[in-house]
Amino acid sequence: MSTENDTLWDIAKAEVERRENHEGDRDGLECWGRSVFFIGNKNGGKTTIILRCLDRDEIPKPTLALEYTFGRRAKGHNIPKDIAHFWELGGGTSLLDLIPIPITTANIRALAIVLVLDLSIPNAIWPAMESLLQVTRKHVDKIIIKLGQTNPKTATEIKQKIWNNLPKDHSDRELIDPFPIPVVIIGSKYDLFYEFDSELKKIVCKTLRFVSHYYGASLVFTSKSEALMLKTRAFINNLAFGFDRSKSVSVDQNKPLFIPAGLDSFSQIGPPPSSDSDIGKLHAQTPMDLWKKVFEKKFPPKDIGVFKEVKDPAQDPQYAEYEVDAMRAQKNQELEQYKRDAAKTWKEMEFDS
Repeated sequence: MSTENDTLWDIAKAEVERRENHEGDRDGLECWGRSVFFIGNKNGGKTTIILRCLDRDEIPKPTLALEYTFGRRAKGHNIPKDIAHFWELGGGTSLLDLIPIPITTANIRALAIVLVLDLSIPNAIWPAMESLLQVTRKHVDKIIIKLGQTNPKTATEIKQKIWNNLPKDHSDRELIDPFPIPVVIIGSKYDLFYEFDSELKKIVCKTLRFVSHYYGASLVFTSKSEALMLKTRAFINNLAFGFDRSKSVSVDQNKPLFIPAGLDSFSQIGPPPSSDSDIGKLHAQTPMDLWKKVFEKKFPPKDIGVFKEVKDPAQDPQYAEYEVDAMRAQKNQELEQYKRDAAKTWKEMEFDS
């Protein structure tokens, strides 16, 4: 309980502790609301998708590092609006160290991952997909283990809940390794991808179907098209606000893929699109490794997530603030003058030989 002498920090700390210890709400939704964490290729369209899903008519700006925003939705008349928290990781794969920040024991029960892959640059798809999913999975598993030490029942529920998307009689139940939390893989810039050669599209589509199904993820292709964006919004609204999920399916490689989690199968996907003789020469250790080798043979990996040039956030016009910038300029001048004076002093000093 707060007192009149408590500072805002004291009150905030007490509130965080109360929420972290809260076990009354089974899903954790009443406490924190739902959280959606966007990761993916640099310049892949993550910000655009978030803005469209939140009905914000803004020009997307490059995401510098890790950004946060929120959205509100009402499920009905005279019903309080739900709040959803949106996190976005910028820089492609160059800022993997920031992934743990939005993933905590407090929100893991109501957290979902959205991986946005740029279909127009197939060579960058596997490096981004592999590194981002591996780091995210590692931290999610770590958080669930930590939660299991204090609340084993909830930790078990989280791990079991993800299997609900797959029918109990599904033939692939023993063959997949689903993420412990919901994942949606979005293939962006479908309008550019549509112009690709049909064989190239086949490799990309089948590979993403395999990876999505193996991880128990949903897969959807999107672009600036209003029709495709509406389908994408439906997925995001399901993750963020609990709205009903669409059950429609589209697996035609000549059309935008739309496959909710659990509605695909390895038998429908088929083997990797490569000749039997080529597959025998790849020496893969696991099915995932085999698909990776086949994919990378056609699309040699190219990681465009690493910054070519480290930019100074203080010089970014989107963060301009006159008074702060003026003071910074003054301090920069003082620093340069100090360097010049110090250099003169060193040159004038006499050292004993």
